[in-house]
Amino acid sequence: MYFKDIVGQTEVKERLIRSAQTGVVPHAQLFTENGGAGAFPLALAYARYLNCKNRSATDACGACPSCLKYDELAHPDLHFVFPITTSKEKKREVCDDFLAEWRSFLRERPYFSFEQWTDYLEAGNTQAIIYSKESDEIIRKLNLKIYEADYRILLVWLPEKMHATCANKLLKVIEEPPVNTVILMVSETPDLILGTIQSRAQRIPVRPIETAAIVEVMRRDGLAAEDAAQVAHLSGGSYLKALEVISLNEENAFFLEQFIGMMRNSWARNVKAMKAMADLLAGIGRERQKHFLSYCQHLIRENFMYRFQSSDLNYMNREEIGFATKFAPFVNERNVIDLMDELARAEQHIGQNVNAKMVFFDLSLKITVLIKR
Repeated sequence: MYFKDIVGQTEVKERLIRSAQTGVVPHAQLFTENGGAGAFPLALAYARYLNCKNRSATDACGACPSCLKYDELAHPDLHFVFPITTSKEKKREVCDDFLAEWRSFLRERPYFSFEQWTDYLEAGNTQAIIYSKESDEIIRKLNLKIYEADYRILLVWLPEKMHATCANKLLKVIEEPPVNTVILMVSETPDLILGTIQSRAQRIPVRPIETAAIVEVMRRDGLAAEDAAQVAHLSGGSYLKALEVISLNEENAFFLEQFIGMMRNSWARNVKAMKAMADLLAGIGRERQKHFLSYCQHLIRENFMYRFQSSDLNYMNREEIGFATKFAPFVNERNVIDLMDELARAEQHIGQNVNAKMVFFDLSLKITVLIKR
């Protein structure tokens, strides 16, 4: 990943380049975003630029020994930490056990989501986290001599997924890492990170991508000007969302189908169908269940806003709008907050490993009452 590959984010790129050129490199930095804005690609491009031997005023050279190793994500002084799933059968407990999968995953997509990673791992009902044992591995790596780079880089994706024991063990090394060690953390929910870790890192907010930048890359990919503008509007500043809008992928199509089914079942008070849907959703894995409930909250909000008939306030694709024309009147001032609260509560319960069948069946029953208001 190079700076030139990142969509928009000119201000952040300039800040990172200036940091490398002046040698003022904070030892711990926390990149924060809402998802799809490019925080991880920025952190990886910054790591490459820091260690490039012939960097220009705007990017790494791409030809020096360091850049060639970064191309393969195999530089000996670049260390990754990311959420994983473990099992007693496979006996894989730390990130290095998953490096082959991680490198293959990153080569396929510069922008990605947590759900895409867990699907790649085939996590199923197992929730991906950064386990407590990882802290010992990190401390061991950082105490080794730097092999060849100017800066040893520890790139932590989603530190909010750290087990509490792991996070607490790393406080000292984040505050005072070994010389020439740079810890780059990339978070989508920074409020969930241990406060003492947040206070030890310089925060770099990565804001939603500028509309013009998304339009430009969409036009470059062959979209007409009008279509590119529509995609950029619906993306909400997320390049990932823009890619989803271009072609409604199987995941989103499935989620929309289940959302429509859930609302219709609740309106009709079809208890048999509610149970069948609860059984279906219970089998898709906990990470997908949470993603689905998050998607439902998005659609409830959009259906409420659709009633105002303002395209600037609406962020639905054509298929979603097709359902909203009939469904939006049932989402109103009397029930929208309670609907959102119930969906958020169900998502929380799924995250706490509550029985998924019970969660979805109970949710459908509650929607039955709320949707009639």
